[in-house]
Amino acid sequence: MRNRDEHASTALLTDQYELTMLAAALADGSAQRECVFEVFARRLPTGRRYGVVAGTGRLLDALADFRFTEPELDVVSRFLDPATVEWLSNYRFTGDIDGYPEGELYFPGSPILTVRGSFAESVLLETLILSIYNHDSAIASAAARMVSAASGRRMIEMGSRRTHEWAAPASSRAAYLAGFDATSNLQAVREFGVPGAGTSAHAFTLLHSGADGEHEAEAFRSQVAVQGVGTTLLVDTFDITRGVATAVEVAGPELGGVRIDSGDLGVLARQVRDQLDGLGATKTRIVVSGDLDEYAIAALRAEPVDVYGVGTSVVVGSGAPTAGMVYKLVEVDGIPVAKRSSHKESRGGAKSALRLARPTGTVVEEVIYPANGEAPVSEEFTARPLQVPMVRKGVPVDGLADLTQSRDLVARGLVSLPWEGLKLSAGEPAIPTTYVG
Repeated sequence: MRNRDEHASTALLTDQYELTMLAAALADGSAQRECVFEVFARRLPTGRRYGVVAGTGRLLDALADFRFTEPELDVVSRFLDPATVEWLSNYRFTGDIDGYPEGELYFPGSPILTVRGSFAESVLLETLILSIYNHDSAIASAAARMVSAASGRRMIEMGSRRTHEWAAPASSRAAYLAGFDATSNLQAVREFGVPGAGTSAHAFTLLHSGADGEHEAEAFRSQVAVQGVGTTLLVDTFDITRGVATAVEVAGPELGGVRIDSGDLGVLARQVRDQLDGLGATKTRIVVSGDLDEYAIAALRAEPVDVYGVGTSVVVGSGAPTAGMVYKLVEVDGIPVAKRSSHKESRGGAKSALRLARPTGTVVEEVIYPANGEAPVSEEFTARPLQVPMVRKGVPVDGLADLTQSRDLVARGLVSLPWEGLKLSAGEPAIPTTYVG
């Protein structure tokens, strides 16, 4: 398998039916009709109370590379007529995109993204947009729940081995956006600037075994010699109590941390903390990992844990691997259109949204109204518009939030929720969504 080229065309990250629709629309003359498409989630994953918008930065990068060059044209020419292939050879998205800033919270029906342009230009973006937003928003939404459960303790994402190799850095980015502190994935370090973290696995300790037995101390000495006493030593390869004693003996009381990756983490964390303190290593941190999710993290809240390492659960959205977002046509030449299929209904017409909050900053309601109408006014609550310009005439606008600013937005959003909105137990969305106009 060849390595991914960061600047390769993204045009084939799509479904064939988008191109066959394009061909028919070009043939019947409807391709240039001005359309509005919206991205929204009809509902949140079962029991979830909010979602986190993620993937905007990746989408804008992918949009810039959405071009049909000779290799892409060779593929599509196998099922498209020559006129459509010729049209694709000159494809550029020249429309407008507005949306919720990356890191904003969303709720059922939130118009997370609005795409305006010709049908031909806009329909081709459906799969690209949904694949990025559905994946990244699912990861960020799960990660935000874990960050809330951790109550300010350090979080490391380490799920690369539990997902597709190119989904792994995107997962790392989404987890970092939601408040994780670091990742083990080096592609995410390089591509997105996420801080890296990682020290040693059980294999390194086992490597230092011989015919005469286990040499845990030798493995620890080797690691400390290279990484310094501030490193974190994995102490549960054999016997944890012995491992902790050996770790402090080798590194001294200034040892940076010990990691526990198995067993009853709460009980072991208490035992290890007492042992470390008794050995004078009062500042040595305890890192726990091993099948953690938001519920396990919450259960450890009262234990002397300093750092959580989360793998599988975060990269699969902790049981909700997709955000369930859809990309629907809502307006054609200024005329509202809507799907009426049972359980898959959509609301016609382009929309805008604002969020109402008490003077204290606690949000109380999301209000969605016609994009060409007057924004509702509230005397009791402050109103904050949610959509911002992202693309104008095919070009990303200046001044969009970077990853650091988006992290801050997530943190502010979580603080703004009513207290029950942060509960991990199943419940209704943290605030209601109201349609007016």
